[in-house]
Amino acid sequence: MSKAERTRQFIIEKTAPIFNSKGYAGTSLNDIIDATGLTKGSVYGNFENKDDIAVAAFDYNFGKITTYIGARIREKELAIDKLLVYPQTHRRILELPFLKGGCPVLNTSVDSDDTHPLLKKRAIAALNLWRASIERIIRKGVETKEIKKQTNAAEFAAIMISLTEGAVMQAKVTGRNTELNITMDFLVQMINNLKN
Repeated sequence: MSKAERTRQFIIEKTAPIFNSKGYAGTSLNDIIDATGLTKGSVYGNFENKDDIAVAAFDYNFGKITTYIGARIREKELAIDKLLVYPQTHRRILELPFLKGGCPVLNTSVDSDDTHPLLKKRAIAALNLWRASIERIIRKGVETKEIKKQTNAAEFAAIMISLTEGAVMQAKVTGRNTELNITMDFLVQMINNLKN
């Protein structure tokens, strides 16, 4: 990596948690400068503007969670076990260091839905990727006769994501796991009920 690439990566890594916690509107240039210890000129010498940093920070945050979940899914052989990785991970949302600010997909979706079209596109792409992953696991499970053939993968994915993000939102707002654990227990039961 060149010095410029290292500096750019440093800025992303230092500001990603701030953007995830405070959101786009809540993250100021002073927050970026304080987190990096760089001057305004150094920051904007590596990024065109705050939008550019915010998009890179979202990509970084989303990359962390997809890498984490993807690694755990690859460790599992059975479709049901692969699906269970999602509630197992999200149950720990307040403990995992890279999710300290909450789910980047949820945070960015809420923060940018009407105000930041580029971040909104990123959040939509992230949701589509997540949905596609769940649907792919279910279809594979149907093929291997592990999951009931009448299972509607698209419907299940939509419900699973909605339950997960609603529970994460409640945990983040209240700072407690009560509703999160209730919802993740319910989701585990839903997943186990898919068994053929």
